[in-house]
Amino acid sequence: MTESSSQSGSHVDDNRANANADQDKVEESNTKVETATGRYAEHEIPDGGIRAWLVVLGGFCLSMSTFGYVVSWGTFQAYYELTLLKGISPSAMFVHYSLIFLPGLVAGRLFDLGFFRVSLISSCAAMTVFNFLTAECKHYWQFLLCQGVALGLAAGCIYIPCISVMSHWFRVRRPIAFSIVAFGSSVGGIIYPIIFKNLLASVGFKWAVRTIAFINLATFIVAGLTMRTRLPPSKSLSSLLDIRAFASPAYCTYVFSTFLSFLGVYTPLTFLAVSAAQIGVDSNFILYLVSIANGASAVGRLMSGVFALKFGALNVMIIMNFFAALMTYVWPVPSSTGGFVVVTVFYGIVSGAFISLFPVPVAQLGSTDDIGRRTGMQMTVMALGALAGPPISGAIRQAHSDYTLVGVYAGTMVLSSVVCMIITKYLVLHTILGGKF
Repeated sequence: MTESSSQSGSHVDDNRANANADQDKVEESNTKVETATGRYAEHEIPDGGIRAWLVVLGGFCLSMSTFGYVVSWGTFQAYYELTLLKGISPSAMFVHYSLIFLPGLVAGRLFDLGFFRVSLISSCAAMTVFNFLTAECKHYWQFLLCQGVALGLAAGCIYIPCISVMSHWFRVRRPIAFSIVAFGSSVGGIIYPIIFKNLLASVGFKWAVRTIAFINLATFIVAGLTMRTRLPPSKSLSSLLDIRAFASPAYCTYVFSTFLSFLGVYTPLTFLAVSAAQIGVDSNFILYLVSIANGASAVGRLMSGVFALKFGALNVMIIMNFFAALMTYVWPVPSSTGGFVVVTVFYGIVSGAFISLFPVPVAQLGSTDDIGRRTGMQMTVMALGALAGPPISGAIRQAHSDYTLVGVYAGTMVLSSVVCMIITKYLVLHTILGGKF
């Protein structure tokens, strides 16, 4: 009996030792210097200082004007569907959700090759043009091309390198840096719906859109003055796509989990204003709901960055995505304004963690010299989820009288992503309940 207990105890100790060793490997994978092949030591990363935090400021501005603009879509969606483009399918104009991630392969590769500044300036110029052109649109196909395809692609070419460059400047504080950058998209998601709603009544649609375009232009100028890469271009990357990364079970499973998340995580935000109108929420209040959701999301994004430093980014995402799935299931249930606002606030808080932290595990699962390519591959796969998710939700809504089954579909997708994240953690640490990752 004693011998059996002793053997059992030794097995437990061995498992813990293996888990700790695997966790050390994750942290040490970024500390090995291979200067001959273009890799640079992670211990040389400043992890702070004026120059590094200025890069974060620029990333904050770019996130606000790109991702923040995209997550404000619920306000535009309600206005188009109920007023300007009355009669269009509710699943007709969600293409920009995917296009902000779709350029991942090309944008990430250009970043690794040292074309960050060229890509940034040209993409910001293109997005500025299409921002102003949106004000001149009158027909559905014009909005689809300008505010959908062109603006979405330009935003993607800005946002993806903006995320990748943070790994040049931060390692230990990387979750905090990502959280601050993601906070910028929440700020955009708060102010743009309020600006659009108020200017719509006073100066009309055209000048409301032009005002947002001028604000975006100002953020682009700040980013152009503050954002720089730190490491020289990589000379060891010969191809656009690194299939070997997908041979890693942990990387492949995690990327698939982000794909599943995007099939459902933005469904409530997309249909927030329209579903509120269906239950009788005051029309003057509806356009503020997206701002409320994004304001709550800002809290979740900052909190998740702090918690990720202590507990690990993936651990935080697993817990918060679980509650995001629950809120997505509950979202269609409230029949009063008060209940709807409560669900909106809780949904915003718990969904913010995923948007804040999803790039962190990818950065931890490899070296810094090809961070752009690995992040780009992840975002290209995520784009497929962002492309398919809202139209699927819209099609389900068209086939039924309310949003109940839409919530079931989206919540199940987010819950499935949680399962894949747990599997990823097990593949890396060989444990589910313990370990920091």
